[in-house]
Amino acid sequence: MLTHLTIKNYALIKHLELTPASGLNVITGETGAGKSILLGAIGLLLGNRADSKALWDETEKCVTEGVFNVADYGLEKIFAEENLDYDTQAVLRREIAPTGKSRAFINDTPVTLDVMRKIGSRLMDIHSQHETLELGSKQFQLNLIDSFAGNADLRKNYSTGWSDYQKAVTAFQQLQNESTQLKKESDFVKFQLEELTKANLVEGELEKIEDELKIAEHTEEIKSNLNAALQQLFQADFSITASLVTVRNQLQAIASYSSTYQDLLQRIESARIELNDVAAELEQAEEKVEFDPKQAEEMKDRISTIYQLQLKHQTKTVTELISLRDSLQEQANKTNNLDVLLKEASTRVDKTGKQLNQDATTLSQSRQKTFATLTKQLVKLLKELGIPDAALSIDHQVVEPGARGIDAIEILFSANKGMAPKPLAQVASGGEFSRVMFSIKYVMAGRTALPTLILDEIDSGISGEIAIQMGNRMKEMSARHQVIAISHLPQIAAKANSHLFVYKETKGARTVTAIKNLTPQERITEIAKMIGGASPSALAIENARELIG
Repeated sequence: MLTHLTIKNYALIKHLELTPASGLNVITGETGAGKSILLGAIGLLLGNRADSKALWDETEKCVTEGVFNVADYGLEKIFAEENLDYDTQAVLRREIAPTGKSRAFINDTPVTLDVMRKIGSRLMDIHSQHETLELGSKQFQLNLIDSFAGNADLRKNYSTGWSDYQKAVTAFQQLQNESTQLKKESDFVKFQLEELTKANLVEGELEKIEDELKIAEHTEEIKSNLNAALQQLFQADFSITASLVTVRNQLQAIASYSSTYQDLLQRIESARIELNDVAAELEQAEEKVEFDPKQAEEMKDRISTIYQLQLKHQTKTVTELISLRDSLQEQANKTNNLDVLLKEASTRVDKTGKQLNQDATTLSQSRQKTFATLTKQLVKLLKELGIPDAALSIDHQVVEPGARGIDAIEILFSANKGMAPKPLAQVASGGEFSRVMFSIKYVMAGRTALPTLILDEIDSGISGEIAIQMGNRMKEMSARHQVIAISHLPQIAAKANSHLFVYKETKGARTVTAIKNLTPQERITEIAKMIGGASPSALAIENARELIG
């Protein structure tokens, strides 16, 4: 549960700290005092979108931090899955920089918003007024059924199966479309492939042949220069290597007199040895140079063939030609195996479709099993909340498989005797909507281990004895969960273990939102004001005392 909340620099909040009780916390205050702002700040801890425009001081960062006691909720596994250190106390923090950049932390470890949503959704459930409006949507109602039935794993299995089936269908359709085109191009592809295969292309061969052709076309010049070089190095009477031998002998005669002469002698000897090696290689190179007209012509033909292929296929290298050849080979193989590939793809569609139908049936059966229990519990609560003739049923139709299964769900409702239930969105008034929504929250709270429930004006449109009954139910919920309820009703506020009052105050030239935990006497006065206005009468004060009990 939420043990401490800190909000800094958010909207009208400069700095606010809140320590909720473990039971029922009721937040009251005048319209516009900042109760919805408080809810928006808490929503940041659930990964909601951040906006730099919400900063109280646009030069400072906004920080919202919630400290949660998670000892009894079995969250060790989910923390381990996200590589987060687990402790019985979890700290969630959001920061919004003046630039608009948002950062999220759990136990001081930076996390993505997806991770914060995943962890935050296991710690808090926030009911907003927008959620009450969504109650009429079929998607919301289907999600309600799944939550009540505990279908998370079945939904996950079905979702995986749906994805597999969609991929199989898409692959089959693409292959069908490709097959027509492949068959049209089959002869042309075969011709191009035969031409490229016959060329017997080798990586890097063009550069090698071009180098060899240069030598073949300049044989006489190369041979003449190599011979001349050999003469100068090795074969003439006064060759370079002979001169080096003379120099070596001269230095050898004086080497013993100085280490400098010894070093120079070694360098001359190294040069002589190196030049002897060069001369030997020159001799070998000269012996290899022979003009072969036939071979030169073959090289020209090979280069011409490669150039023609490059021009024809608009490529610049042999590597690209080889890549094209391999691609054509794959296309040819695919064309040759079309029937087999189509059969395999069709089999995958049938297999995934069969599995999808099985998963859909299992999920649908699980949903249908909850209809009677859910409607019975909701009707019982609705009658206790002042709708004695409440009737509620779930219209169910089996439809073609879709992303959420094969079930079309719609909650049908009637508040009056003799009136057939109709879609909830068409017949429920504002107060009835609130009571249906609260009944759903009450029922769902009994089936989850969620630490904290936050209810934003879920009592909208009700009053009197109905409000007292709703307050009693909130009190019951708070025995199993920490409940934080934003309310305008004195009957609800009177049930609180902790009554928190939100108000505005002026600091300098700015208005700020503040909050305080009311003392017993302050609480009586505040509830009396909620009953009788800003200047409550003695009777209103007595009524407040009686409500608090």
